Amino acid sequence: MIEKYFEEITDKRQPWKVKHNLLEIVVMTICAVIAGCEVWEDIHDYCRVKEAWFRQALGMKLGNGIPSHDTMQRVWSMIDPEELERCFSKWVESVCQRKEGEIVSIDGKTLRRSGGTDSNPIHMVSAWDNEQQLVLGQLAVEEKSNEITAVPQLLDMLDVTGCIVTADAMSCQKEIVKKISSKQADYVLSLKENQPTLRHEVEEYFEDALKNPQQYLEVETARTKDSGHGRVENRTYYLSTEVDWYADKVQWENFRSIGMVCSRVEYKGEIHTDTRYFISSLSNIQTFSKAVRKHWGIENSLHWCLDMTFREDYSRIRKDHSAENMAVVRHVALNILKNHPAKISLARKRRRCSYDDAFFADVIHSVHA
Repeated sequence: MIEKYFEEITDKRQPWKVKHNLLEIVVMTICAVIAGCEVWEDIHDYCRVKEAWFRQALGMKLGNGIPSHDTMQRVWSMIDPEELERCFSKWVESVCQRKEGEIVSIDGKTLRRSGGTDSNPIHMVSAWDNEQQLVLGQLAVEEKSNEITAVPQLLDMLDVTGCIVTADAMSCQKEIVKKISSKQADYVLSLKENQPTLRHEVEEYFEDALKNPQQYLEVETARTKDSGHGRVENRTYYLSTEVDWYADKVQWENFRSIGMVCSRVEYKGEIHTDTRYFISSLSNIQTFSKAVRKHWGIENSLHWCLDMTFREDYSRIRKDHSAENMAVVRHVALNILKNHPAKISLARKRRRCSYDDAFFADVIHSVHA
């Protein structure tokens, strides 16, 4: 059962005032969010209506019935986010059957309405397994710039052995590269102006390589074409393992290659072009091109779903730790729904869970390890 992975959460309530089991509150809240609830009043109403189902399908005792929405809010505001995130990671490891070479993307997302008059919105840094379609872990920071310190901490929580870690330019830091390498993983990191010298030299290298290809036989190329919904995108990938010319190469752990991706997008009669640069520990052009394409999965399959399906940016849950903790609950809900094999949209799965008890029981039990 999923609750066994959350048993390490410390119950900070005064023992003589406790009427409702902490783990039951955790599981009921997860179920309510899966079924489409977004605010504490709706979460309470859902649990009240489904009390008999909780007892029968999930074996809950509910000795004092369903807690009020105020009680639920208070409990979630008190839970230590770090404990919850560690429990989440252990649960994911139990259900995730990761294979070598899988692409794990790291990126941040701001919970736009999680801030108050005296606090900044929470910025959640998440790790996304593109093949398994699962959130592997997350950490919250108060500023986007704090991603630099959060990424190594997040990697410490995860087993990414044999994986390829992708991230945007914010994570293109020597310490992050060192941490990825220490986890026995490869990396593909976007290169922008936060590393101006390296970016400039890589850009000059590929400019010269395109002008004088006969002098750069070490540069490999690959092409892909994607189309759909009236949009056609052609990408050309370049990868060079000749990086000994870069004077500071030794400061970047496992720095084996530089890459460039040129994209040309046709949409509604307009053409847009873009060029991006990368550093990597990879030496195979096909593996590199796959990693670059897959990195967008964290935007399309995670962040977009959280915004459009779970309406995360509209959530006003913010008291104490509740905003950060509910972000983790949404990740749990997303993983459970993604894990279920029904070939229907996430939004339809959520709706069906709200009224089809047998289907919901199958969804919940499908992830129990």
